[in-house]
Amino acid sequence: MSTLEKNKSENHKNTSPSQEQLRDILGHYQAGRLKDAEKLAISISQEFPNHQFAWKALGVIFAQTGRNSEAVHANQTAVSLSPQDAGAHSNLGNVLKELGRLDEALASYKQAIVLNPNFAEAHYNLGVTFKAQGRLDEALASYKQAIVLKSNYAEAHSNLGNVLKELGKLDEALASYKQAISLKPNFAGAHNNLGNVLKEIGKLDEAELTYKQAISLKPNFAEAHYNLSVIHLLQGNLDKGFNFYEWRSRKKEQSVAPARTKFIWDGKQKLYNKNFVVYEEQGLGDIIQFCRYLPLLEQEGADVTFKVKQVLHTILQTMPCSFNLSKSHPKESKIDFETPLMSLPNLFNTDLNSIPASIPYLYADSDRTKTWADRLSKDKFKIGICWQGSKSKIDFGRSFPLSNFKNISKLRNIELISLHKGEGEDQISYIDFDVTTLGPNFDVGQDAFIDTAAVMMNCDLIITSDTAVAHLSGALGCPTWVVLKYVPDWRWMLDRSDSPWYPTMALYRQKTVGNWVSIFEEIKHDLSLLMNQKGY
Repeated sequence: MSTLEKNKSENHKNTSPSQEQLRDILGHYQAGRLKDAEKLAISISQEFPNHQFAWKALGVIFAQTGRNSEAVHANQTAVSLSPQDAGAHSNLGNVLKELGRLDEALASYKQAIVLNPNFAEAHYNLGVTFKAQGRLDEALASYKQAIVLKSNYAEAHSNLGNVLKELGKLDEALASYKQAISLKPNFAGAHNNLGNVLKEIGKLDEAELTYKQAISLKPNFAEAHYNLSVIHLLQGNLDKGFNFYEWRSRKKEQSVAPARTKFIWDGKQKLYNKNFVVYEEQGLGDIIQFCRYLPLLEQEGADVTFKVKQVLHTILQTMPCSFNLSKSHPKESKIDFETPLMSLPNLFNTDLNSIPASIPYLYADSDRTKTWADRLSKDKFKIGICWQGSKSKIDFGRSFPLSNFKNISKLRNIELISLHKGEGEDQISYIDFDVTTLGPNFDVGQDAFIDTAAVMMNCDLIITSDTAVAHLSGALGCPTWVVLKYVPDWRWMLDRSDSPWYPTMALYRQKTVGNWVSIFEEIKHDLSLLMNQKGY
């Protein structure tokens, strides 16, 4: 939120433009005539280069028209000409934030607040920047201060809700969103955010209505359309859900570019002898789950190239098909059709009865599998475990502490084997029970999951959080128990103990939000029965 207003002191005879000229800039800007405002502001800045208001106006206009580099220069000039102008410092912070220069943005907002402690918008923008840096407690304090200064600040109430949600304070988040909507009933973003919390606490019908309200207020609201797709997918309405899922490419924080118009495949054109490019999207788990669709394109006669991360090439080459793997996008002359990977379920009209689920569709290297067989114990029930995914927005609530495996570790003749790499691995140093680690050379190098797959084939069971390890285990056809939060990611749906995507998988779900204790008690009980059946 940028500030554009005249400083009353700026009216120096012979060194300043006329009041009429300044009013004209402001009038053009307020009426949305940005080109006229810009033209006049440039003219004034050239004639009166030491007059701050024209530079301040240019900074705001450049920012609104996406010319952030020019906006930085204009705002910096405005700040240098009027160092006591809190609004100019705040405007500079806004542009720096958009450019990802977050530390510099923080400094600008803090200076604005020093100059004007009651500047609610600067406190709000400070909160936005703290949130972007993952400094949630500081973001929380900034939003609360903005609300203290401006109680009817609907945007601050909504963003406060976002922070509370990430902190797991869902009831408080719910109240913040409702307050934002009461202050600003047509606030589509707040309706969308409210829907997100309603979904997290399992009120899917209410969430659906709330997303639809957001869409009615803002018909092209991509985030709300996408969130509506999640509701349908969670409910198992895959055909409808995957159709709405196409809105993901239009989200502000999009994870995939849409297919270029001239290469769009609508699912009906013949593919025989056509060059078809599929490009990756989202995380490693998504790629592993949905690469199962590539053989369907080959069955249609297409020559398929999969543009995908180099780290997955080796494991993907184990698929029983002949598509090409590439790190880069092929030249346009080599493309007849293209699509992002996760559009394929929609293009193939996937429903619960038509999921391509020929398991396994990935395979471990036989030599590596034998090597690990020689290294691992022979007489124990071996469980490969993973407890945390990478930190991201989707990680909210899906990871659990390694300590939850403690009671399971007490079962007789059991061995817990860590398949975990990356964030959360340090927890092994803090536990008071045995977990086998596989050494510093486990899955090192440019190829992901090569050793992981081989170790999985030597395990009796995999128990994992919702992460790429789960998808790999399912794709290999290993017995897998996935531990899920109360309302999980859409691919696991609701109220099912199995997965139509992975027939060798069982799903263990929280009974209440955030409660891992009862779920691991259930796992221990079922594990005892399984081990008895197998003679352990």
